Amino acid sequence: MKFYQKVLAGSAGATGAGLVAWKTMFPWLEYDIQLMKAGKKLYKLKDEAMKSFLIDKFEEKVAMTPKKPLVIFEDNIYTYEFIDQMACKVANIGKSWGLRRGDCVAMMIENEPSFVWTFLGFQKLGVAVAFINYNLKMHPLVHSVLAADPKYLITGASEQIIHSVLEVLQDFDKLPVYVQGLGTNPVPCGLHSLDDLMIQTLPTGVSPALRAGMTMSDIFCYIYTSGTTGSPKPAIISQLKGSSFGLVLSGCVDFCSSDTLYVPLPLYHSAGGGIGLIGVLSSGATMVLRRKFSARNFIEDCRKHNVTVMQYIGELFRYLLAQPASPLDSQHKIRAAFGNGLRKDIWVEVAKRFKIPHIVEFFGATEGPSMLLNVSGKPGAIGRLSPLLNALDSDPKALVKFDYGTAMPLRDKNGHCMKVGIGEPGLFLSRVPQHLIKDGSFKVYKSSDEANEKKLIRNAFVPGDLYFNFGDVFVMDKEYFIYFQDRIGDTFRWKGENVSTTELANVITAVPFVEDANVYGVSMPGNDGRAGMAAITINPGTSLSAKEMKELYDHVCEELPTYARPLFIRHLNQAIITGTFKQRKVELVKEGYDLSLVKDPLFFLDHSKKTFSPLKEQDLAKFLSSKL
Repeated sequence: MKFYQKVLAGSAGATGAGLVAWKTMFPWLEYDIQLMKAGKKLYKLKDEAMKSFLIDKFEEKVAMTPKKPLVIFEDNIYTYEFIDQMACKVANIGKSWGLRRGDCVAMMIENEPSFVWTFLGFQKLGVAVAFINYNLKMHPLVHSVLAADPKYLITGASEQIIHSVLEVLQDFDKLPVYVQGLGTNPVPCGLHSLDDLMIQTLPTGVSPALRAGMTMSDIFCYIYTSGTTGSPKPAIISQLKGSSFGLVLSGCVDFCSSDTLYVPLPLYHSAGGGIGLIGVLSSGATMVLRRKFSARNFIEDCRKHNVTVMQYIGELFRYLLAQPASPLDSQHKIRAAFGNGLRKDIWVEVAKRFKIPHIVEFFGATEGPSMLLNVSGKPGAIGRLSPLLNALDSDPKALVKFDYGTAMPLRDKNGHCMKVGIGEPGLFLSRVPQHLIKDGSFKVYKSSDEANEKKLIRNAFVPGDLYFNFGDVFVMDKEYFIYFQDRIGDTFRWKGENVSTTELANVITAVPFVEDANVYGVSMPGNDGRAGMAAITINPGTSLSAKEMKELYDHVCEELPTYARPLFIRHLNQAIITGTFKQRKVELVKEGYDLSLVKDPLFFLDHSKKTFSPLKEQDLAKFLSSKL
C-alpha cells in the first residue's frame, strides 16, 4: 500500500517534458493512475468500514437525518425514520420468535420497501438473511430455501410468489412461512400473516446488546449463485464483505449523502441489493426503487425524481436504445452510471444519446474475492490488468490458458498455469487474500464442499498459492484493458441471470420421453449473454410428435423462471460424448441453431402456439427480431 501511494505521488509530481516522455513511452500508465486513485480511495473507505457494522451506520443515519427520504417507491416517500420504525417491528417480532445472533431467515420479496425494512430488522438482531430469487419455482425454490437452513421464510404478497410457495409448501419440512403485504386479504391455507403481527407490534427500538459479540466474520446474508454445478447455492456474505459492497459506489463515482440512486435491478442480486441498497444505506443517500424494470418509464423516472447515479446491466441499455428516440433522453441529472455488461458496440451510442458524463464498468462475482473496474470510460472494457497494477497488487490476477471442455486451467511441464498473451483468450483467476483463507481453503458456499473446491485453483504459479476461478474468459488489448469474451463451464448468463446447465438438464430429463439433455448457451444477435439450448436424446420407442413438444413446453414453463427456459431444442439421434463418457459441448455450441450446419431437427420456444415449434428458415428471422 505504501508503494502504491509513492507511485501516485511520483506520477502526480511529473511535469513538463518528463510527463510528455512518460506518456510517450508508456501511454497506458495514464489509465493505471486513474484506477490507482480510485483504488486508494476504496482502501481508505474499507479501513473505515471495518470500524462499524452496516446496521450501526444505518441507525446513525436515522438519528442524524430522520425525515430524509430513504426509499422512493411508486411515488411514495419512505423516510429513514419510517423504515427504521418498520425494521424495529420486524426485529421485535423476530425476538418474540426466539431468533438470536447467528440464526438465519429466508426472504423472498420483490423490489419494494418491505424488502428493505425486513432485511434491516433482522440485522438489528444479528440474524442473517437469505435473499431468495422470487422467480424460482418447484425444486430450485425448495433447494434454495432449505440450503440456507432458515428458521422462517418471509415472502411478499405477489400472486406469483404465493403460487410458487404453495406449490411446494409440503417440501419445506414444516418451515413456517409468513406473508407480508396482503393487508386485509385472506392468507392462503398453510401460510401465516406477518401483517397481523406488524400491526400488533410496537416500533420500539431494540438494544444493540442483542447483537453483542457480532464480528466482521459473522454471516451478513446469503446471495445465491448458480456457480458451476447444480442448483442455486448460497454464497456466504460476511459482515465485512457486506459492508464492503457499500463502498464501491463511493470509491468509483464519489457517491454521497446528497445523491439519489436509481435501482431497477433485483434486490436479491449482489448488484441491486449489495452495491445499490447497501451503498445507499452506507452513504445516507436516497434510493428510487422500481418493482420491475421498465424501458418506457426509465428516463422519466430518473427525471421526475432527480436521480444523480444509476445502476445498469448491459441488457438494460439495449432495451432503452430500442425505445423511440426523444429530445428528453438527455434531459436528466444523471452524472454517473455504474454497472456491468455494457458492450463496446452500444457503449458510444449510449453515451451519445443519453449524455451520461461518467460510465463505470465493473466485473465481479458474488462469491469472488475481488473485482475489476474500468474507471477510464474505455468502451467495452471491464477493467485493467497491467504489469504495474499486478506488481502493486498484494493479491494479483491473471488470464491463463484453459481447456474449454473442463473449464479448468492448462498446466505446463512444471505443473504451473500458463498466462496468455495480448489478444489471446484467457481464463480469469484471482489470488485469494490470505485473511480469507482458513484451514488451507477459502469458504465460498454455505454447503457443498465439492462445489466450493471446484472454484479454487491450487499451486497455480508457486507451491502453496490459492487462486479463485471465476469461470469467465477475457481478452486483453495492447493497453492492458480487458474485455469479456465468454463464460465457460456449466453456467451461462441470460437476461442478467446466471443459469446452471446442470439444473436445466435435470428439469428437462424429468420429462418421461427424454433420455438425456446436453444444455449449453448460444449467442444471440443484439443480445448480451447466451440463450439456453438443449440437445436432447429420447428414449427408445418414443418420438417427438406435437404431443411430446407440447408436454416439454408445459413442463419447462411450470418448472423454470422465464430466463432459464431453453429457447432452442435440438434432437440428437445419439448423445455426443467424450471417451470418458462426459458430454461434449464444443461442437454443439459452435453449430448453435445454424440451419446450414445443423441437420438434426431443431425446435424453438414458441409462446404464440404454447409449444416448441420446428425451427424453419422463415421462422428464424421473425423469432430473432422478437423480444425472445
